[in-house]
Amino acid sequence: MEHFTIATVAEKSPDFRRVLWTGEKTQLVIMTIPPGGEIGAEVHDGIDQILTFVSGTGEARVGGETREVAQGDLVVVPAGTKHNFVNTGPNPLVLYTVYGPPEHADQVVHHTKEEADAAEAAGEDEPPTS
Repeated sequence: MEHFTIATVAEKSPDFRRVLWTGEKTQLVIMTIPPGGEIGAEVHDGIDQILTFVSGTGEARVGGETREVAQGDLVVVPAGTKHNFVNTGPNPLVLYTVYGPPEHADQVVHHTKEEADAAEAAGEDEPPTS
């Protein structure tokens, strides 16, 4: 059994992206977006994503719509939908997200967005295959 006090685990992580658990069909990831930062506009073909916000404030930009997000909010991003999440507040925007199927390499840690982008560009952040 995997057990996480997820809000506490997410709050303690300074990393942009940290994969906590990867299964055959889903993946659990925590993220910390610094003030003024963003995830970056992206589309996940064939992958649904559910994001739950633990602390901070920001904007969810999903499928051409923009809404404010804060602690306790949950946003669903259906596969194939363009999306971005931007930190608009003075504190880190902390969240956890579930991908189905997995999107990132198992147990990967990216300390910054730049590190994450470089790993993706180099093909070093591929999800495990069955």
